[in-house]
Amino acid sequence: MSWSERFGSRQAAASDAGGLGGAGRVGGRTGGGSGLASAVNGVRPLRSRMLDYDHSLLWVVVALLGLGVVMVYSASIAMPDSPKYASYRDYAFLVRQIIFVVMGSVIGVVSFRIPIATWDKYAPKLFLISLAALVIVLIPHVGKGVNGARRWIPLGITNMQPSEIMKLAVTIYAANYTVRKQEYMHSFAKGFLPMAVAVGLVGALLLLEPDMGAFMVIAAIAMGVLFLGGVNGKLFGGLVATAVGTFSLLVWASPWRRERIFAYLDPWDDRYAQGKAYQLTHSLIAFGRGEWFGVGLGGSVEKLNYLPEAHTDFILAVIGEELGFVGVLVVILMFYWIVRRSFEIGRQALALDRTFAGLVAKGVGIWFGAQTFINMGVNLGLLPTKGLTLPLVSYGGSGILLNCVAVAVLMRVDYENRVLMRGGKV
Repeated sequence: MSWSERFGSRQAAASDAGGLGGAGRVGGRTGGGSGLASAVNGVRPLRSRMLDYDHSLLWVVVALLGLGVVMVYSASIAMPDSPKYASYRDYAFLVRQIIFVVMGSVIGVVSFRIPIATWDKYAPKLFLISLAALVIVLIPHVGKGVNGARRWIPLGITNMQPSEIMKLAVTIYAANYTVRKQEYMHSFAKGFLPMAVAVGLVGALLLLEPDMGAFMVIAAIAMGVLFLGGVNGKLFGGLVATAVGTFSLLVWASPWRRERIFAYLDPWDDRYAQGKAYQLTHSLIAFGRGEWFGVGLGGSVEKLNYLPEAHTDFILAVIGEELGFVGVLVVILMFYWIVRRSFEIGRQALALDRTFAGLVAKGVGIWFGAQTFINMGVNLGLLPTKGLTLPLVSYGGSGILLNCVAVAVLMRVDYENRVLMRGGKV
């Protein structure tokens, strides 16, 4: 390694060690010249030639979207045999999923064209619009109820799920708030409390739907961005303790949530196997049948109206049955790559004094990481059953569209990083 490469690596290490303290000069939008470019390149020495965008990240996302289309078709092909879907064609969900992916791709391309500074400018308005949507979905005869939950607003050909929009909104708003309140991040009244109240209001609206799974993801995003933004350690510890206490109280005060916890702890008990643990037991059976290499694409038995929501919340179980442990491992590795690249892109942005952009990138990583972890944990019986989809893979319009927008914003951060490191302007 040459002296210049060693020097660049040391500069990058120094920038990372500084964390948000070094990147806390809020409002910085331009790079620091060739020295800083060398420092950031030192983080990834194998990529000396800077491309306009991250090809590996894009292809991993495309692979997950493609896998989702195939697995949604496989998981839903037998659904018309059920009386509930008797009027559907066997390819109905396939066609809809393809439409969602195409729409998501188009909206993603448009979102990629929006500068990060614009997202920063309109972050509070986006949050308020998303909050209003959470209120609207609770209005009788406006919000659409499915299986006892009111989470969708009918829009004719599809339904909009406001909680998905809120995931993007809270990611951007938390980053914007952290930048604006940087000097108050160690203050309870001026730094911590306003954000806690905002997240608490979102949580109250989501629990009225009810949608605790979405609330858990949104809370994880908000807390994660605040932590990365330099919130006081004691305040953050108090926030975590409050969140854990609130969730525990909600479970204890709700008999049906309590029963779901007990069912998760012993799903094979006769009291639960045909009731609250029905989905979990059939999900575990699917993984067991798949073994190492699966029974083959299309060969799942559990999708034949045994496993409820096989094309949405429990699509990983169908992947496990048809593609086996190897297939599930590949999916896990692809999500790991997305989360890893999110944090690397965020670290590069912070090294370029782009605090908002860096926190947004890391927030997207927390979003995908938390939701993937919860979905996979539920499918594998590691967590209590929650209605939460697998990002980019599960069937759903709002989920696919907002996932594509989130990826586009992440790639925009990376694109602007590369422009600045070449000495350009954004």
